Amino acid sequence: METIGSLIDKLSINELKIYHMREQKDRTDVDREFKQDCEKRLSILVMQRESLTDELQELMEAVLEGRKQMKPFRQMKMYNEKKYKD
Repeated sequence: METIGSLIDKLSINELKIYHMREQKDRTDVDREFKQDCEKRLSILVMQRESLTDELQELMEAVLEGRKQMKPFRQMKMYNEKKYKD
């Protein structure tokens, strides 16, 4: 199950990809085929953003209404702990 944090992480990465794909699409030193490819990719990225946004909204509503509950997970790291050092 996705968490709110993992969806926000995916959305932030998606936004960076959208930003940079727009930059590539708007370049003046490339051919038309390259720009068309960038436009296709950009439309897919925008659809992905919409899907992720919808999923995040649904999950947040479910949590706020008490229909879903997030489980906290502790990090289990073995480094920098005296009892695990050689």
